[in-house]
Amino acid sequence: MPRFTVIIPCFKVQGFLRECLDSVLGQCHRDVEVIAVDDCSPDGSGAILDEYAARDDRVRVLHLAENAGLGRARNAGLPHATGDYLLFLDSDDTLTPGALRALADRLTETGDPDVLVFDYARTYWWGGTRRNVLAHVLTEAGDGTFTAAEHPEILDLLMVVWNKVYRRGFVEAGGFTFPPGYYEDTPWTFPVLLSAERIAVLDRICLNYRQRRQGNILSTTSRKHFDVHQQYERVFAFLDQRPELASWRPFLHAKMGEHCLDILAKPDRLPPSDKAEFFHRTAELFRAHKPAGARVPAELRVLEQGYAVYQARRQTGRAARELGRRARRVRTAAAGRLGRVRSAARAYRPLDPDLAVYSAFSHRGVLGDPAAIYHAARRIAPRLRGVWVLKDEEQVPLLPADVEHVLLGSAAYRRVTERATYFVNNVNWPGAVPKRPGSVHIHTHQGTPLKYMGADLLDKPGARYGVDVPQMLRRADRWDYSLVANLHSERVWERAYPCHFTSARTGSPRNDALVRARPGDGAAFRLRHGIPAEHTVVLYAPTRRDYRRGGHVDRFDPARLAADLGAGHTLVVRLHPSLATGPARGFGLAELHRRGVLVDATGEPHVEEVMLAADVLITDYSALMFDYANLDRPIVVHADDWAAYTASRGAYFDITAEAPGPVTRSYPELARLLASGGWRDEESGRRRAAFRERFCQFDDGRAAERVVRTLMLGEPMPGPASAPGGRAVTAGHDLLTSS
Repeated sequence: MPRFTVIIPCFKVQGFLRECLDSVLGQCHRDVEVIAVDDCSPDGSGAILDEYAARDDRVRVLHLAENAGLGRARNAGLPHATGDYLLFLDSDDTLTPGALRALADRLTETGDPDVLVFDYARTYWWGGTRRNVLAHVLTEAGDGTFTAAEHPEILDLLMVVWNKVYRRGFVEAGGFTFPPGYYEDTPWTFPVLLSAERIAVLDRICLNYRQRRQGNILSTTSRKHFDVHQQYERVFAFLDQRPELASWRPFLHAKMGEHCLDILAKPDRLPPSDKAEFFHRTAELFRAHKPAGARVPAELRVLEQGYAVYQARRQTGRAARELGRRARRVRTAAAGRLGRVRSAARAYRPLDPDLAVYSAFSHRGVLGDPAAIYHAARRIAPRLRGVWVLKDEEQVPLLPADVEHVLLGSAAYRRVTERATYFVNNVNWPGAVPKRPGSVHIHTHQGTPLKYMGADLLDKPGARYGVDVPQMLRRADRWDYSLVANLHSERVWERAYPCHFTSARTGSPRNDALVRARPGDGAAFRLRHGIPAEHTVVLYAPTRRDYRRGGHVDRFDPARLAADLGAGHTLVVRLHPSLATGPARGFGLAELHRRGVLVDATGEPHVEEVMLAADVLITDYSALMFDYANLDRPIVVHADDWAAYTASRGAYFDITAEAPGPVTRSYPELARLLASGGWRDEESGRRRAAFRERFCQFDDGRAAERVVRTLMLGEPMPGPASAPGGRAVTAGHDLLTSS
């Protein structure tokens, strides 16, 4: 008996069907059977199914004599299922890699619940990917099992059949089947979830929900959308048969009204001539099933007021939105005029010589090089008032209580940017911030560049997607100083940003903590994540890919790496910061973190703490390697797609030829290297020493102090003869070089 039965109804999907089947049959968890139902499809879908069945005995094909529709096609597959759990997969959707293994592990972990709800991502025909916006409901549901009454938020999720697996015995005992018609998931999902005594969740993206440009049933203009009324009649009939569920009637009554009004509001669902009839049918259903004494939510009262009122409100809403658009245009124009007036006024308002404004990573908090400079300024020159720019209110609770801040675009933001003498940032300031005579703009960058940046992107259209390079350079024209940690960076920035700034050979301020590292400096990170003190911490830090929309590409399975590392090791994974809030972590990383397989450090605000806790770094082409080299700890470069990466993004030198340690080209090669201990042999140390000599050239542990004293206070500060480890550094008179 297999663990899973995947039922796949098929109708006119020959273009997507192979990808769907491959996503199931190619799973690392192979204890699965596929019941594929050819719903009398007029295209080549049936032949594709037979082809797969001929070469994989886990596939069984049912050919229906006539088209039955999605729900009845699923029903046709149910009697043939032998798996412990049922999963209904639409034939244009796909399972994500590792999904069945994650589902199987979670089912075992929760003691085989009746229903397991998992997460999904919408994948658009134009290449975009967006995670379920209610994914937090799964996170907040906890680790155990529950009923819908204990966590009613579970019913706020999209009411579809395919984001859950169902215990077959539970389905058979409940007699659950699909009705004919559109919206067939509704009278399945509500009864199933309300009946389940044990529901569990998995906060992991296990399915890609394809958003087709055309051919989506529910986006087809048709009277078939009237089926939704009959589907809700079935839901209420189920309640009538289960008196113990009567308390759910007000909730489902409101859900029905919301759902039907949503269908009515969508422009591509109903023929315009049928909208009035649809409204009246909805209103009748709403009246017929209204619970005695129920309070009708304000947004649904229109169903009691008539179609004319509905139309009037819709027209009023459209008019209000148009007025809003016009008002925004007027405000924008007025703001532009006001900005010009203010710009003129600024020329006569003196700068505050003790005011410094800081920002990092597009206003995300006290982070990176600007943070190191800020803390050094508070220590060395407390008279300097440091103010941080934050993107929004969500960042405020993350700040220490004694850090002064302003919100981007606020009146306070305008006041400080109009008066500040010093501007410190690792990303360009918004265009509205002018460069006033006497002000000092210090650009820290975000590490040593390996991949192409700035003007060098002009020949890389894929990497330049969404980037306005001329605008970027106009903003860079405001820089007075560009901080560099090595001569390589100095030469690259002067080429990539052909602007009138001065290169400051200060070193990287955030690397001061690495250069000065002492035994035990990473203990706080280890303690926070429950990592035993005696464990070897392996940090895996891949960068983003420009040849893939969204930037995320799994080069190998991190769970496999964690297992191959064996006892006494902890794998820490940190994705590129640009992927921290997207769907990338939901494809398995967050779930592996929850299960204790590895530590997901993508959301850690201070990457220096992560590096200090690591004993070895595995990366591909991330700039993190240049910073990590200051620790003089082993580095492995995993370069399995170097040719594709350089073709799409470009690189200033061949990291595979000048690596800070061993280079691997495949996962088996990486696994063998780690098992053999070759990552820390004498040759590895020799490569690392050469790399540090070249790229940690100006990092001596005093970079932040050097910026404050020389660039903000105007004090002389000769550089030391050498940095820790014997690296030569530039003397004080060579600190500044014109671009």
